[in-house]
Amino acid sequence: MEASEIKKRLEELLSSELVWKIGEKQTGDGWVEIPLEKWTEACRLARDDEKLLFEFLRALSGVDRPGENNIELVAHLFSYRHRHAVVLKTKVSRENPVAASVCSVWPAAEWYEREIFDLLGVNFREHPDLRRILLPEDWPGHPLRKDYQQPASYRGIPTSRPAPEGSAS
Repeated sequence: MEASEIKKRLEELLSSELVWKIGEKQTGDGWVEIPLEKWTEACRLARDDEKLLFEFLRALSGVDRPGENNIELVAHLFSYRHRHAVVLKTKVSRENPVAASVCSVWPAAEWYEREIFDLLGVNFREHPDLRRILLPEDWPGHPLRKDYQQPASYRGIPTSRPAPEGSAS
C-alpha cells in the first residue's frame, strides 16, 4: 500500500481529513499528520486494521519547532505482513507539551516516550513510568529544545571542558 492509500484508509477509519506529504525528491516514507486529539486512536487503528497492520513501531521521536511554537511527535511504523511503511506525525504546543501515551498500542513506546520527555519536555498522559531516562531527575531544562541553555555546572561539576592541546576546535 502506498502512503497516499494509507492516508485515505486512516481518513476512513477516523472520519477525519488528514494532511499527507512526501519529500520533494520522493525519498523516505510518506507521512500523515494526525490531529493531537486523535493521536492514540489513529495509532491503535494503524496497528489493528487488517488493511494496515502496523504492528512494528520502528521509532518514536520528537522535533522542536520553535518557529511554529510546537513540538512534533514522529512515529515510524512498519507492517511485516503487508511490507509497507508510513510515518505518523502530530504536534503539541511548546507551552503545554502534553500528548496521550501510545504505550498501550506499542509497549516499546515506553522507552521512546521517556526519552522525548527527558530531552524535549513532552508529558505523556497515562504513561506507566514517565521519568528521565538519560539525565538526572534534577537536571535543568530539556537539551533538545532549540532554545536550551546548558548550565555552566551541575552540582559543582563543570559541564564543559577545554579542548585538548593540538586538537582541532
